[in-house]
Amino acid sequence: MAHVVDSNTLDRIFAEVDRGFDQQMQMLSDLVAIPSCRGEESRAQDFMAHAMADLGLAIDRWKINVDEIRHLPGFSPVMVPYDDAINVVGTHRPSSGVGNPRRSLILNGHIDVVPTGPTDMWTDPPFSPVVKAGWLHGRGSGDMKAGLSANLFALRALHAAGFEAAADIYLQSVVEEECTGNGALACLQRGYRAAAALIPEPAAERLNHAQVGVMWFQVRVRGRPVHVAVAGSGSNAIESCFPLVAALHRLEHDWNHRGHEAFKQHHHPLNFVLSRIEGGDWTSSVPAWCTFDMRVGLFPGQNLQEAREEIEQCVHRAALEDSFLRENPPELVYHGFQAEGYVLPPHTPAQSCLEQAHQHVRQEPLEQYAGTGTTDARFFGLYQGIPALVYGPRSRDIHGFDEAVEIDSVRRVTKTIASFIAQWCGLQRIKH
Repeated sequence: MAHVVDSNTLDRIFAEVDRGFDQQMQMLSDLVAIPSCRGEESRAQDFMAHAMADLGLAIDRWKINVDEIRHLPGFSPVMVPYDDAINVVGTHRPSSGVGNPRRSLILNGHIDVVPTGPTDMWTDPPFSPVVKAGWLHGRGSGDMKAGLSANLFALRALHAAGFEAAADIYLQSVVEEECTGNGALACLQRGYRAAAALIPEPAAERLNHAQVGVMWFQVRVRGRPVHVAVAGSGSNAIESCFPLVAALHRLEHDWNHRGHEAFKQHHHPLNFVLSRIEGGDWTSSVPAWCTFDMRVGLFPGQNLQEAREEIEQCVHRAALEDSFLRENPPELVYHGFQAEGYVLPPHTPAQSCLEQAHQHVRQEPLEQYAGTGTTDARFFGLYQGIPALVYGPRSRDIHGFDEAVEIDSVRRVTKTIASFIAQWCGLQRIKH
């Protein structure tokens, strides 16, 4: 059962959210202005560490050691250096020294953002945040720096109202969510566990109760280079990729046809996306090589190894139709996401508590949905039995041009998180 927090106390906390909201939006704008694409996260993590320290949290800042996590369930292989892969965790412990472990909480968010694409196709520069018609624009504004700010300022509102959480809280700012999830995994390896986790991803103030698995892989194709004057005597590695991609899309259709109860409202929940392709060395030569990257979705419960075997068989069968590839088969390399799907168990106490908090702020029931992407929720839910609640503000164009987050939604989500903390962890007055 949730702790009973009277309406007057919640109203005081909500008033502090409102009082500090201009400061919260300034903090969010400053954070969005710091580019934090893959390999460039440390400056933004320094920013988060200072913000957490200002709140009085004990700071743990460390570089992820791949060798320490590669043996753990949920690890995804990496093809890039981890020199700048920095996690930050701020820990709150009750001043009484005794916190209820059954009410401890992880507030998780990721600092990494996806690349901007051609910046001339943005209305405004992606790392120059601007407010328009009630929306804050900029790369990472919605996915998910607004969520990080909501976690931080929910705690700040409790303190400003004269309260603190009566249980341990771990405020996490992690890297690698957009490509592996290894940042969240490293937090678990370091010992950060709790009775529940809340992740304010851009969920439009709904509960994301199910998510697909995600797998990344490369297909490396060879060809026979010849002069373009006799192109028919060679084998074009780039054009040889097209039938392979078509075969993978047929597999996509087959996987979607199998269906899953949690995704019955989606007509096509699993997406196979050809996301990168490069090849060839010279315009007047038939290309001798081509590599394409693909992201595929999987249903919860779908075995990763069996999925890899199906993908490999699909590519192999398609390659047999090509006389050159039959003797020179494509190579598949797995990197990045090797992520299983996750379904939140129904009717957990943490979910009930979030429903109450949402109801108090929005005056309407909490809507649920199944998401066709992935989040770090799987690490907590699948591998540690920690119910992971994905609930955050309304955003638009995440991973696209002109990404933005709705400002009023950020305010409401911050209040909901503050209410959730109060009712889940319990409150005690700060002693001065």
